[in-house]
Amino acid sequence: MRAPPPSLKARALRLLSTREHSRLELGRKLARHAEEGEDVEALLDWLEKNKWLSQERFSESLVHRRSARYGNSRILAELQSHGIVGDALQDLKAGLAEDEVARCCEVWQRKFHGQVAEDAETRAKQMRFLIQRGFSQKAVRAAMKGIDPDDDFFG
Repeated sequence: MRAPPPSLKARALRLLSTREHSRLELGRKLARHAEEGEDVEALLDWLEKNKWLSQERFSESLVHRRSARYGNSRILAELQSHGIVGDALQDLKAGLAEDEVARCCEVWQRKFHGQVAEDAETRAKQMRFLIQRGFSQKAVRAAMKGIDPDDDFFG
């Protein structure tokens, strides 16, 4: 005999035990399994009230996971797609702006081994790579010059 399927609450707690989820993302995942009469929104409210679900923790977690590989615009777009808006988004944006140039330089260094492009074709390839990662033009220009982020240039 098969075990009965887990309840919505059990599914939510299992999902939250693996990593932080946004309210929007968790709601979508749970809605697939909701049966008639089950209220996903009420469960999400209960999870938030009991501190199992937190938009702030989710935002910090996503920024931490993505900041070593992506630029500000890509991270902010992902946060918005998860329903993070308003003051919380502006605070995260300000925090990300502080070290974007240094992060861009690190990504450039890892990918291109610090080889400053000699010809226009290689330079364009490197710039496209960084811009597709969501880094700003300012950060890309600094990285392309091969500037060390520990120099006074960033101070």
